[in-house]
Amino acid sequence: MPPRSPRTLADPDPLQARLMASGRGDVQAFAELYDRVTPRVHGLAVRILRDAHQSEEVTQEVLLQVWQTAAHFDPSRGSALAWIMTLAHRRAVDRVRSSEAARRRDAAHVGLTHAAPFDETAESAHASLEAQEVRAALAALSPPQREAIELAYFGGYTYGEVSRLMQIPLGTAKSRIRDGLIRLAGLLSPVVVEPA
Repeated sequence: MPPRSPRTLADPDPLQARLMASGRGDVQAFAELYDRVTPRVHGLAVRILRDAHQSEEVTQEVLLQVWQTAAHFDPSRGSALAWIMTLAHRRAVDRVRSSEAARRRDAAHVGLTHAAPFDETAESAHASLEAQEVRAALAALSPPQREAIELAYFGGYTYGEVSRLMQIPLGTAKSRIRDGLIRLAGLLSPVVVEPA
């Protein structure tokens, strides 16, 4: 068998001719190109992805991209097959990166949403201590402030109802509640000791 001679302009690469015709909208040329390159594109996708389903998807995406961008193929930069396989390689690598990023996001989400075991005894003790602190702070308020706050926050009454129950003007009821809350905040806030 005689050695093959290099291709000349009179004997162009058949894939290149089909690719360039596809770029001009020749559906038949693209069908022939599709039949010739699909096995190679799919084989490369399988080697990179190692997943049959994703490899099929990538193969279809690459061939769609070839159809849509065939007019941009520049034969001076390489062969038609090299151009197609470069598109396939990039698409498969992008899919691997995307899958890895999704796995990392999922793992991070699971880590964030995994709640620590709930300790009811500790929670109950903490709530009891807080209740004692609130009762002690309420006891430190003036009797009118304490009564107004107890009616509003523990009794569930509105400002108007507190005003009527205490038989005081509405503005006075609001002032007692506001002043009482300010005092409570000061009593319940942790004391910050400045270093000497």
